[in-house]
Amino acid sequence: MRVILAASFLKSYKKRIQWNTKLDRQMARRVDLFKTNQTNPIIHDHVLKGNKLGLRAFSVTGDVRIVYHFLSNDEAEFLDIGSHAQVYS
Repeated sequence: MRVILAASFLKSYKKRIQWNTKLDRQMARRVDLFKTNQTNPIIHDHVLKGNKLGLRAFSVTGDVRIVYHFLSNDEAEFLDIGSHAQVYS
């Protein structure tokens, strides 16, 4: 799986995640899992509803999510990262 990072994702990452070394490492591990197997139950990949219809998300930690969408069968674009309240508001 190839991952593209949208400008909105990079902005959120720099603001919310980058400064936290432990969280940054956890994010890297979860992204690796996502790239190899999106159905791995550890990342809890799921479809979003409401105003996020058409998007998906997976868990980095209990509260931190990455919101994304597929561009093709083997390519995904990450759109946002942050706490549940930050990415779903």
